[in-house]
Amino acid sequence: MGLSLEESLRLTVAALMQATGDSQRSVAAVLGLTQTQVSRRQSGATSWTLRDVDVLAGHYDVAALDLLAGPTRTCEMLPAARRRGANAENGVIR
Repeated sequence: MGLSLEESLRLTVAALMQATGDSQRSVAAVLGLTQTQVSRRQSGATSWTLRDVDVLAGHYDVAALDLLAGPTRTCEMLPAARRRGANAENGVIR
């Protein structure tokens, strides 16, 4: 049996944070949550909401369905400008 959608989403968010250099605190700010609330979502203690998926998709500039397709698909769809190295090259600090 494969991963549940909830588990896959947690892995996807972790992969996106790694790829972009975002912290739980910065993701929380985007979502209008606290870092603790994001941590609880990432640990599985609380579920991600559909609103969270929509906001995260917009933040990472990927389609919501790609975000739900898992970490590999989402990271493949992540625009180059959003990747960790691209931000440093462009002088953008997150």
